[in-house]
Amino acid sequence: MTVADLPAPEGTLPAAVPDGGELAVERSAFRLALDTFLENRLAVGGATVLVLIVLFSFVGPLVYHTNQVATNLINENLTPSLSHPLGTSPEGRDELGRLMLGGQSTLEVGLAVGVLGTLLGLAWGVIAGYVGGVVDTVMMRIVDALLSIPFLFFVVLLAALVRADLLVVILVLTAVSWLSTARVVRGETLSLRTRDYVVASRGFGATGWRVAGRHITPNLAGVLIVSGTLKVADAILAFASISYLGLGPPPPATNWGTMLSTGINNLFSGYWWQLWPAAVLIVVTVLAVNVLGDALSDVAERRLQKR
Repeated sequence: MTVADLPAPEGTLPAAVPDGGELAVERSAFRLALDTFLENRLAVGGATVLVLIVLFSFVGPLVYHTNQVATNLINENLTPSLSHPLGTSPEGRDELGRLMLGGQSTLEVGLAVGVLGTLLGLAWGVIAGYVGGVVDTVMMRIVDALLSIPFLFFVVLLAALVRADLLVVILVLTAVSWLSTARVVRGETLSLRTRDYVVASRGFGATGWRVAGRHITPNLAGVLIVSGTLKVADAILAFASISYLGLGPPPPATNWGTMLSTGINNLFSGYWWQLWPAAVLIVVTVLAVNVLGDALSDVAERRLQKR
């Protein structure tokens, strides 16, 4: 007697048994997503690296206490030692503590720009693609006009008009990051709005907001995850770039880009510890975010296929 021959308990439906007599077990959506993610060992490694970097930046200062405000010229440019594992800066500040503090602002900018840019691009692209017609034309011409403005010119102009702080940097990077997402989302929406289930939903009297929220946006999950994670990585690199040019938040605030600028200026003096740790952390963080984004995209696509 096989499992299929056993009587089903009263009040339950028998499970479907494929040919061969093996019982098919239905996995939950969460379990399916988790299994899909764990199958990608590179993604698991990327997620682990990101968790370690977050702990290093936000929990590290609670354990490793340093003064990153006062200047101590007696300790300037000290080589790595037991008291200063990564040496000191030209201002005499502990470099390991600066890496932790710089990681906080760098990760905050990357995450904030990734989320805000993706949400703004999603709203703009879905409205333009779903409504179509003149509205679509006008909205996308606005996007094209904004894309034609050189990024560096835009940043320098705003830096001359307002005092750069973390909030201003986030808003500036968001203002230029959502444009590419809007174009991609608009293209996907133009394709999705002609699908049978969307047409049928409209035929049953569903409002445009319901169609966009219930049938179009969920099917953009893969695109949004990839776009959002790429924006996090791009924002980290952009923040490092503008800080390297001296357009970031002024001292004593710091970030990995500012540390790069200081390290390059002193590299030929032999102070390698002021450059390479920040450079390595930027590269590792960007790679980990990209790997994690690819894995989350696979998870989203598998979940949509399951639906």
